[in-house]
Amino acid sequence: MPGRGGGPVVEGVAAPRSVPAQLRPGEGERLVGPAEELVAGRRPVEEAFAARRPAHRLLVVPQRRGALEALVLHAARLRIPVVEVAGGTLTALAGFDGHQGVALVVGPRRWASLDDVLARAVARSEPPFVLVLDSLEDPQNLGTLLRSADACGVHGVIFPTRNAAPLTPAAIKASAGAVEHLLLVPVDDLPGALADLRARGLHLVGADADAPLSYRDADLRGPLALVVGSEGKGMTGPVRRRLELAVRIPMRGHVGSLNAAVAGSVLLFEAAAQRPVPRPLAAAPPVLSPEGPPADERRDAGDEGSRDDARPRPAAAPPEPPSRAADRSVEPDPGDLLLPDR
Repeated sequence: MPGRGGGPVVEGVAAPRSVPAQLRPGEGERLVGPAEELVAGRRPVEEAFAARRPAHRLLVVPQRRGALEALVLHAARLRIPVVEVAGGTLTALAGFDGHQGVALVVGPRRWASLDDVLARAVARSEPPFVLVLDSLEDPQNLGTLLRSADACGVHGVIFPTRNAAPLTPAAIKASAGAVEHLLLVPVDDLPGALADLRARGLHLVGADADAPLSYRDADLRGPLALVVGSEGKGMTGPVRRRLELAVRIPMRGHVGSLNAAVAGSVLLFEAAAQRPVPRPLAAAPPVLSPEGPPADERRDAGDEGSRDDARPRPAAAPPEPPSRAADRSVEPDPGDLLLPDR
């Protein structure tokens, strides 16, 4: 278990997946081992390939295979076994029904440390930008915040090892695979980690509905750690006492508060707007379907964030991670339209 500054391996951060009753005895363990992780959904699988996560097998629902041909062929080129499973089985394994008929079984996730996060900021020649999650409870909110964090150029995300939403397949799907590109730092002592960040020169800012200062009037430039509290109780006392500044988000309607993921995203994008525009990050090389370049600009029904950067590559080139745009050459499966982008 990591101490104050986090560490590479943490037991119990991703809650063990219980095997639902609809799975036959031993079926869950055969498909996803105890030391493996399931990444479900087309975009998360693409991002796991792009991040070069060690992959053990690709699970595909036969009825969706035609719409997933690019992923299936990419797995075959990498000699990753492709296993056909029933849709209900995949839903039971993932714990949600928005998997779009595909999931990738990968090795254990590697956690980062505070030193790793600060080193990434140095490598990008940027002031450190860190998101801190204080006892978030909903995996969907966790995934949404991770997606916003990646979009805003956050260098790392810190969260407690206990009393926190687990990084479930649903949370990974909600992040649209952004989790594969973020440095995640689980810590045993969150208040202590905040004290460490402050000692390293980061300013600690959190959202508080009763704060006198609006977030728009706050200076969010420079080394920054943004703290987002839990959905029901907000920030815990020890975490709140370590803040240097609390800001509020003015509300003009009848509802007096925002969802934790929405409030956190508002603060993240405000901080990003106040910071220098970073250099564009290099996109992963695309993988084309056997038919050649995409014939049109169709987008996956669950993926509003696809990038229009597909370019042909030489036929002799080694296999590369699948592009976010690769699926546009494949007619979307009508069933995908029935599944929400969670």
